[in-house]
Amino acid sequence: MPSQDTAAATSPDAAISAAPDDVVKRLLIDGQLVTAERTFPSINPATGEIFGYAPDASVEQAEQAILAARRAFDTTDWSTNVAFRQRCLEQLYQALRDDVEELRELTITEVGATVVLTKGNQLEIPIEIVRYYADLLKTYSFTEDLGVVDVRGTKHHRWLEKEAGGVVAAIAAYNYPHQLALAKLAPALAAGCTVVLKGAPDTPLSTLALGEIIARTDIPAGVVNVLGGTEIAVGELLTTHPAVDAVTFTGSTPVGRKIMAAASDTLKRVFLELGGKSAAVVLDDADFQQAAQFVGFSIVTHAGQGCALTSRMLVPRQHHDEIVELVKANFGMVRYGDPHNPKTYMGPLISEKQRDKVDGLVQRAVAEGATLAFGGEKVEPGFFYQPTLLANVHPDSEIAQEEVFGPVLAVIPFDDDDDAVAIANNSQYGLSGGVFSGDQERAKAVARRIRTGTFSINGGNYFSADVPFGGFKQSGIGRESGIAGMEEFLEIKALAEVAQNV
Repeated sequence: MPSQDTAAATSPDAAISAAPDDVVKRLLIDGQLVTAERTFPSINPATGEIFGYAPDASVEQAEQAILAARRAFDTTDWSTNVAFRQRCLEQLYQALRDDVEELRELTITEVGATVVLTKGNQLEIPIEIVRYYADLLKTYSFTEDLGVVDVRGTKHHRWLEKEAGGVVAAIAAYNYPHQLALAKLAPALAAGCTVVLKGAPDTPLSTLALGEIIARTDIPAGVVNVLGGTEIAVGELLTTHPAVDAVTFTGSTPVGRKIMAAASDTLKRVFLELGGKSAAVVLDDADFQQAAQFVGFSIVTHAGQGCALTSRMLVPRQHHDEIVELVKANFGMVRYGDPHNPKTYMGPLISEKQRDKVDGLVQRAVAEGATLAFGGEKVEPGFFYQPTLLANVHPDSEIAQEEVFGPVLAVIPFDDDDDAVAIANNSQYGLSGGVFSGDQERAKAVARRIRTGTFSINGGNYFSADVPFGGFKQSGIGRESGIAGMEEFLEIKALAEVAQNV
């Protein structure tokens, strides 16, 4: 039980020190919107200035949230009442649509997302994930009949029942906070699980805003709990607490390894969506202009802060310089700056720390022999970094192997299709990729040889609520979205009875 002091600190009346114009959000714990003893600032990455404050959830509050989720799963009919879950998801979808403009403003300011991105993968497309799972519950069968078999002269009827997996700890990264939160939350709720959702310290208000919206719906107390904060111990509790049955995490591969190790003591189910170093392969019969435009503008989307972006561009050796010039021309057209400006294509990196990391990787790449063909400089105010093009990159170099998470494209030459496939697969990651060719069958043949969880052929878009998303190798375990995304949160129970009247 929480102490009296802790209980007082989590009351709705607890004060947050903030200026009148600051954005302030609260935690959602057991159906109540609460604050905390401490707060921490949220920074506008386009200016470097504080614009709001978030409650810094304590370990005690995380414990309260976990126990609330456990109680809601064990003592209510949430896990078995499919019709009620379907109605609640529809209600949540409508509430998100009703608040979309407020969420848009918050996302632009806190995440550094551009206006056009909020109309796509940063906000409006993630909201549609909720509707997808609400609709899926209308048709999805949680049972599967396996028929009758004869065992030693007796008829036995067998069937499967798919049950909710239990309490889910969902931990999201900063780059697409609504997408990452809703891609975990919606399928888990559809499956009948209860959830403790923790947002990233860099974008806490965006995730906490979802909690405030959920508090207005009929989703029962404890079914969804939303935390924010900087305490490492809170994340450790979520991944080790015996009342948590499953952990779903999006973030870096090193942190994913630690989470998997921490969860092993209690054998929790773990779903990981981790890093990527995806390759776009441009074959010698491709439309080079199309490929340069697609890959060039893709890598600067959200300043390159996307795990599935193709950050390696593999090109025929004899056409290397030609394609570099085409990408260069496209980079020169990228408008970056204030993400509130509808004409801005690229916003800032999330923090000075992240920008320093990106710049360090670029500078080391040049020192190791890569050619800086474009960009490579910090831009201020805010945490902007120029679209950066590195040519003549060696496939084993740091810049070709490490995830940059910035607007940096490494161009790597190859000799033939086999060489291109080998270079693409020369990575610890296997999240996504792409191929460009004038011959669709040749492109498909290459695509099938590259070991990734998603793949684009000549610019094909796989990203949708009904398409499973995840990676091979050290890019992750499990899938988000689609039917597979919900089934990650289900346990399968096999039952048999002696058949009657057969």
